Amino acid sequence: MSYISTTQASEKEAWTLNQWLTYLEQVHPSNIELGLERVAEVFCNMQVDLSQRTIITVAGTNGKGTTCAFIEQALLASKHSVAVFSSPHLLDYRERVRVAGAMLTEKAHCQAFLKVDKARGVTSLTYFEFGTLAALQLMADSSADYLLLEVGLGGRLDAINIVDATIAVITSIDLDHQDWLGHTKELIAIEKAGIFRANIPAVIGEPHPPITLVEAASSYQVKPVWQGTDFQFQLDTKGFHWQGVNSRYDNLPIPNIPAQNASTALQVIEILGLNLDDFQMTQVINQTSLPGRRQVIQNKPCVMLDVAHNPHATSLLAFDIRNMQYKRVIAVVGMLADKDIEATLSHMLPVVSVWYCATLDVVRGAQSSRLVSAVLSSKQKVLEYVSVEVAYQCALENAKEDDLVVVFGSFFTVTNVLKIATITPQEKV
Repeated sequence: MSYISTTQASEKEAWTLNQWLTYLEQVHPSNIELGLERVAEVFCNMQVDLSQRTIITVAGTNGKGTTCAFIEQALLASKHSVAVFSSPHLLDYRERVRVAGAMLTEKAHCQAFLKVDKARGVTSLTYFEFGTLAALQLMADSSADYLLLEVGLGGRLDAINIVDATIAVITSIDLDHQDWLGHTKELIAIEKAGIFRANIPAVIGEPHPPITLVEAASSYQVKPVWQGTDFQFQLDTKGFHWQGVNSRYDNLPIPNIPAQNASTALQVIEILGLNLDDFQMTQVINQTSLPGRRQVIQNKPCVMLDVAHNPHATSLLAFDIRNMQYKRVIAVVGMLADKDIEATLSHMLPVVSVWYCATLDVVRGAQSSRLVSAVLSSKQKVLEYVSVEVAYQCALENAKEDDLVVVFGSFFTVTNVLKIATITPQEKV
């Protein structure tokens, strides 16, 4: 498949970031086309050299972004130079690449897109592939010694996998994107294990790995370390405790991110040999957060945003909400139609008091009526709205000061609320 642009290269040199993003959306007929041949060919043409960088590739059903953010903060605290590629973004495309903890200029992104476009010739690239190659160019142009690469989908055939990892990380394995990755955890594990390379450390954050992942670790000849066996964490009234292969932390603050992801990140940090003391690690934990992940944007009532959009993610979200002990929990939810809506919402039924179900106004968005059907069997109050924005505004109007308003279900849902919300400085939840 190929696409020949009718726009001259000289014209593209003057394009804005928005023009490039529009071009990326139109340059390939599909959102997803798994396979590495096209991307690898263009990457070779770009002549990007990452051979002297330490590359940490992070795959997983959930937890990739927060795990990367934790490792990033630890590297910054250790005075190392680090770059991160993460997706998707919420409000600004530039969120996808951070160098030294900051976004890059629009001009830098435009220049990277131009380099990719020149290198691809007539080779077609999806939006994600184009963006991945541009991110790798930006990282190569930076002085970062450590590169954190978040896999977009799966692992084996994801565009990120054209680069060989120095350390491979799998945060979790559960059901999502089954049409692309397989309909069982065993099949999904095989896809995610595709980021493995012989003789490199592989940090497995999933506490209940399918047997296929164990077999893949053996066949790829990686050096695996397993959550729950080689490293583990504990939460109690004194805080967060972690035991790694060769190090230990006690009485740290409870992380702002899921503890499983913090634990996984800590094992990567140990392998990197960062050797942060308790004070430094406390600072890392307190500074690690990510927009749309347990993000509190106001108090009285407390409003928390989370991109949880599959059963595994909402089970963790429900667990955290239960421990917060709010008098009443008001849920604002919008989802994509191709997700397992019933299973995803089922985990939230025991903790939600009132449901504000909204139609998600995107191509794959689910109608509010489908969400209502999924939660009607509960005894909670269920309301239906034409948009996430209207649902959120109504939820705020009806919430009391001691309530929790939780917005979840999709990156799109969180983005829609962030666009209209008033965000104030927050205390820790």
